[in-house]
Amino acid sequence: MPESQSKPRDHLTTEDVAKVAHLAMLDLTDEELERFTGQLDAVLDLAEQLDRFDIADVPPTAHPFGLFNVFRPDVPIEELEGASRAEQLREEALAAGPEVEAHQYKVPPALGEAP
Repeated sequence: MPESQSKPRDHLTTEDVAKVAHLAMLDLTDEELERFTGQLDAVLDLAEQLDRFDIADVPPTAHPFGLFNVFRPDVPIEELEGASRAEQLREEALAAGPEVEAHQYKVPPALGEAP
C-alpha cells in the first residue's frame, strides 16, 4: 500500500478519551466524554484529510505571507519629544490602572498574601 494511501484510522471511542483524560488527570463527566469524543474524532478526521495533500515540492516556511517587521528607531521618548511629554504619557498610562504606588501599578501578590 503506498504511503499516501494508508488504511483508514479507527474512530475514537469514549474509552479512548477517558484513558487520555485519566492520563491528563482530568475528571470528565459522561456528558463531557461523549461531547469530547465526537469533537476529537472530527479533529483527527481533518488531520487525516490534510495528510493526503502532496506537499513534496512545497518549501518549508515560517509564515504563508511575505511579512517583515518595520522597526522604528529605539530612542528613549525623552529624546524624541521632550521630558515633559514623556512624563505626561507615563502619568496617563498609570491613571488607567486601579492603584499606583511609587510611579508603578500596585497589584495584589501573585502567590497569595505578602509576608
